[in-house]
Amino acid sequence: QLTLVASGGGMVQPGGSLRLSCAASGSRLDHYRVGWFRQAPGKEREGVSCLSAPGLSTHYVDSVKGRFTISRDSAKNTMYLQMNNLKPEDTGVYFCAARWGPSPYVPLLCVAGDYDYWGQGAHVNVSS
Repeated sequence: QLTLVASGGGMVQPGGSLRLSCAASGSRLDHYRVGWFRQAPGKEREGVSCLSAPGLSTHYVDSVKGRFTISRDSAKNTMYLQMNNLKPEDTGVYFCAARWGPSPYVPLLCVAGDYDYWGQGAHVNVSS
């Protein structure tokens, strides 16, 4: 049973940076496809970025391309989302997610229904 614990949220001014972490326990995260999703107030959950199980493929939603980077540290069994040049529209609750094995989507997509392990939300507030 995989357990995910997210951390690193907070309040930041536009243009600032945050790094979200998601520590895994109970299983090796290397064998899972992983992703970050966010939900803004009054909106549906949106796939922000995903990483394939072998780590060879990534997907980013257009609005974060060039600003966000997803990664995974095998030694720490932790996944990350580095967020730079943050904008007010990045505000929301960010969730990490994982599912065993390679993604059925080629090219890789971030689909919430494709993931069955979820961390608790990390609140990100981008405001001046």
